[in-house]
Order: sequence, then C-alpha cells, then structure tokens
Amino acid sequence: MTGPPATLARMRFEKWQGTGNHHVVVEREALPFPMTAARAAAMCDPFTGIGADGVLEISWEDGVPRMTVWNADGSVAENCGNGIRIVARYLARDGRLPADGTVLTGPETTHVAMCDDGRVRVRMGAARFPAGEREEPLATGAGAVRFTEVSMGNPHAVITHPDPATAVTALGPQVEVDPRFPDRTNVEFIRSDAAGELTLRVWERGVGETQACGTGACAAAAAAIRLGGMASPVTVHLPGGDLVIDVADDLQVTMTGPAEPVYAGEISAALLERLKLS
Repeated sequence: MTGPPATLARMRFEKWQGTGNHHVVVEREALPFPMTAARAAAMCDPFTGIGADGVLEISWEDGVPRMTVWNADGSVAENCGNGIRIVARYLARDGRLPADGTVLTGPETTHVAMCDDGRVRVRMGAARFPAGEREEPLATGAGAVRFTEVSMGNPHAVITHPDPATAVTALGPQVEVDPRFPDRTNVEFIRSDAAGELTLRVWERGVGETQACGTGACAAAAAAIRLGGMASPVTVHLPGGDLVIDVADDLQVTMTGPAEPVYAGEISAALLERLKLS
C-alpha cells in the first residue's frame, strides 16, 4: 500500500517594510524552484498568498548580493528604493553586507550605509531627465496634466498637483499605461508644503497605490529642485513615513530612510505546491 504523495518541504521567508512599502524577502538558493512572474504574483496575493507590494529575491554574483524586484503583478522592476534599504538591513543583520555596501539591482550598482539611528543611506545614482528638464502636457480620460519625466534607472512621471491624495487614484492608473510610456511608468503626485518639504502620493507601475516609493521620492525631489527651485535636501512626506533626499548639483541622489522586519515565517507545503504549479 502506497502512502500519500510527496510534498515540497516548507520554505522560510521574511516580511519587511520600508515607510509602509511592504515586501516578501526570499533568497534564491532557498527556493525549491525558480521565481517566475506567476509565482511572484501568487506570493503577493493578500487573500491566498502572503500579501505584499512585491518580492525581493536575493542572489549572489561573485560574492556580491543582487536584488531582483518582482512587483505584485509579476513584472520585474529595474530598481526599488525601499527594497534596497530592506535588503541592506536584512544582509547587515547577519553580517553578509559587503564592507563597501555594494548591492546590485537591475543594471545598476548601488552603495548603502547603515546609520546609527537604524536608518539606511543609499547612493541611488544620478537622476536623469530623458525628455529634458521640462514639463510635458498629457491628456487623460480624467483630465489633462503636465508631467516631468525622470529616470532613476526606472521610469517616473512627476506631476505637481494641489491634492495628491485624490489625484493618485483618479489619474495614476491612466498615466501609468498611457502610450507615451511604452514600458508603463510610475506616477508621482507632489505638492510643495514648505521650504525643503514635499507631500507625495505614488501610483506604482505594476502595483497600484502604495504607502511609499523610494525611487519615486528621489525622482520627485530631483524635479522639485531642478524645475521648482527647491533646495536640497528635501524631506518627502509619504503615507508610510518620511524620506530625506539629497540631490547634488550633478544630480547624484542620496536617499535616507527606515527599513524594518515585520515577521518571519514558513510558506506552507500547500502553498508551495500551488506555487510549483503556477
């Protein structure tokens, strides 16, 4: 008489958040199968999975850690500012962060440093304005807007708006998929509140409205400085907390903000079986 069919062993994961942007952290060598778009989306499902804005998959290349960012819809992001702080603290906790703070993400090489107050400082690279340092008009079904295109290794459309909290859901979904952005875009709605302070709401490509976006905060600060005359550093107020963004004259951007563990757990054998079939 045969026994029950063999099942996959449980797999450990951790849940982390950075200014409310919450992610599942997994290590590639611990995965019983390759990560795919369908598996990432299943993990992020809040009803039948773990629930998250994305999956941060850590792998290693010649002793250097790499972060691969899987969005909640299974797409892969080029970079993630909140994610890089999470990965930095995750690795530093176990003494595995390289001495020079190098973490690879997409085509970029990022450098991080732990602050004494528990925050993480990240050298995010240079902000770029692919269409020039200017605003462009864009017509949407919810009304016309003017945006500034900014790249932080991933695409952003920064829009000044008096009511970012309302605009993010009314305009964000349409701007994200507008034909002007063939690979879709992250959308930031900003309001200048005081000298060196911005309120930001973000519609993330492949995720929707989130509590925070690190690269979005960097893009917003760069646009506010170059087009709005704001001085660096800029404190960006997000629903999940504040990020401090320094933008140098050559557009090199440094982001400082928190990251913390929420809980650790095991993916059950049942969920692993469903993921295997995804």
